[in-house]
Amino acid sequence: MKKSSMRVALLLFGACIFLATAGSLVARPSRQENQMGSPIGPSLDYEYFKTMVEPIFLAKRPGHARCITCHSINSAALHVVPLSPGADTWNDEESRKNFELIKRVAIPGDLTSPLLIHPLAESAGGDLFHSGGKHFSSQSDPEWLILKAFVMGQKAQ
Repeated sequence: MKKSSMRVALLLFGACIFLATAGSLVARPSRQENQMGSPIGPSLDYEYFKTMVEPIFLAKRPGHARCITCHSINSAALHVVPLSPGADTWNDEESRKNFELIKRVAIPGDLTSPLLIHPLAESAGGDLFHSGGKHFSSQSDPEWLILKAFVMGQKAQ
């Protein structure tokens, strides 16, 4: 093999290694695992979700629609199960489905989870637009703090 061909081959090989390595650095897993495959760090707690987070989706706020009004009929990333006719809360089966659905927007340990930043005012660190309005004007809002605790792995007491 000629020297110039060898250089090209080595450059291409090096570029492939660089791209493969860079790709693994960019990919962000939703959770880390130890060598045994068990999660490391915070995890989302179903009981905390059911007792503390779900009521936020049902809460009435002046000047805003309840979260469930839009998020049970739309195809947004945050979607919850519609309430059964005549019900004012979800049954356990529906809550478990909601818990699975919420994992699309609540990344354990990640303060940039859409669940936290989407309904938060832009001036408080939220994203630009939420069609239902910005429900939380600051990161000290009690309901926002419940969502934050959930994302950070708070367990039910």
